[in-house]
Amino acid sequence: MVRRLVIGAAGQLGIELVLSMQSEFGVASVDISDIRVPDNEEVMRSKFLHLDATDEGALSTILEDGQYDEVYHLAAMLSATGEKKPLAAWDLNMQSLLNILEAAKEGWVKRVFWPSSIAVFGPLTPKYNVPQDAPLDPTTVYGISKQAGEFWCRYYQEKYGVDVRSVRYPGLIGHRSAPGGGTTDYAVEIYDYAVQDQLYTCFLKADQALPMMFMDDAVRGTLELMRAPQDKLQVRTSYNLGAMSFTPSEIGESIRQQKPQFQLEYAPDQRQAIAESWPCSIDDSAARRDWGWQARIMLDDMTNIMLEAMTTANETLES
Repeated sequence: MVRRLVIGAAGQLGIELVLSMQSEFGVASVDISDIRVPDNEEVMRSKFLHLDATDEGALSTILEDGQYDEVYHLAAMLSATGEKKPLAAWDLNMQSLLNILEAAKEGWVKRVFWPSSIAVFGPLTPKYNVPQDAPLDPTTVYGISKQAGEFWCRYYQEKYGVDVRSVRYPGLIGHRSAPGGGTTDYAVEIYDYAVQDQLYTCFLKADQALPMMFMDDAVRGTLELMRAPQDKLQVRTSYNLGAMSFTPSEIGESIRQQKPQFQLEYAPDQRQAIAESWPCSIDDSAARRDWGWQARIMLDDMTNIMLEAMTTANETLES
């Protein structure tokens, strides 16, 4: 049985990834870790290990006996939160990754997944259909750490043969957990407000287009990449991963197809400047070529799923 460890399992992506792996591979094949206990009961069916991934000694204790074939290292401080705590964000995002790469170098782990982000792009990057080899020009500490992380991953692969795989996630949208302090968080919050029939005040401009992806596609893409034959992978920094692009006004119109009374207003804050430095759409042809990536869920389908799931969750809480 292939053994997997998910680090950062209490986060938005971590919860969704663990649930999917439990369903596909079995609960016993997935262990989870974080500095806080996940608040999802299904996730907690897996063995939980309390771990600060920046603590090299603690991580070594967990990994050095080689019991895990794959490590999914998701722990990170995201863009908006990272701008408030830049040194803490750098320490968490970089030291934890280097600790994992060193463990893989020692042969304690066979394969590593580490997520990058569209935050590696910046003002010098084309705004539309950003190619795989576009200049990396990050303007946030989160983006800077992801840029550095991509090159560390490539270095360990080329220098030591570490099998580390990565994708540049766009904004991720899911309904099973709250977002974690990113610039694209509005696209989760807006559905919650719509379900509660409340006015939503968006922190981005109405016409600010950004690359986005429904969480189910992100999880599926992650697992497809990890299953891909190593000799097929030509990108050893991080693959562009695309699905859809939309603006706050467009997601508002999608919601109004089902909830015509939904009200949306705009009060851009410091996150607007971050969003303006990012591209509007992504060219993911390298991922399509190398491991067959294809997004499935677009805006209106996502809206249907999100509104139904959040309505059900609210009704359950109220009963």
